[in-house]
Amino acid sequence: MPTGAEVRRLASPTLALVCAAGLASCGDTLQDRPIGPAPLESVIVKSRFPVYWLGSRFAGMRITGVVIDPGGAVTLRYGDCLVGGQYTCVTPLALVTSPDNSFLPGATLAGRTLRVRGAQTLSALGGGELAIRTGSVIVSVRAERPALARRAALLMTPVNKVGLPLQTLPTAVPDTGFDRLPLPSQLPPGQTIPQPRGA
Repeated sequence: MPTGAEVRRLASPTLALVCAAGLASCGDTLQDRPIGPAPLESVIVKSRFPVYWLGSRFAGMRITGVVIDPGGAVTLRYGDCLVGGQYTCVTPLALVTSPDNSFLPGATLAGRTLRVRGAQTLSALGGGELAIRTGSVIVSVRAERPALARRAALLMTPVNKVGLPLQTLPTAVPDTGFDRLPLPSQLPPGQTIPQPRGA
């Protein structure tokens, strides 16, 4: 029969291994890994409209997610998840570029209208969400702090078109009719989606 000291001596390394394995399996639940260039290349190739970004790193945060939804909107997430995890993640900053310029995100929220870089902008959630009408798109800037949202709106540029930070944004065009076009998944093989007006 082992003595109490022998049990403690054998149990200590085993307990340390179990704790390390447990921490390794759950210690990274809210951390996204910086992405490589492939998702951005996909955005550049597939998007038929300007997609706004803040570079591969902004305010000390790297791009940690690129999502293209079935309707064509592109979301670029910066930083680690503040809430959620792998499939539902709220990061400190996200830019959503939507080709449907008939829809103004956040329009149902209490907010105010202002101008950012010459573009009509809806400010909601105390300035933490900005919906900016520019060219043929709506760019939504969602940030944990209003100051971060404002800075992002001032410095964002298209990743797939020519544009400069702080420069006046392109004037919003009339409704392009994007919401009336079929989605790629709704087309027969070999068919392409017509280019929306003003894109």
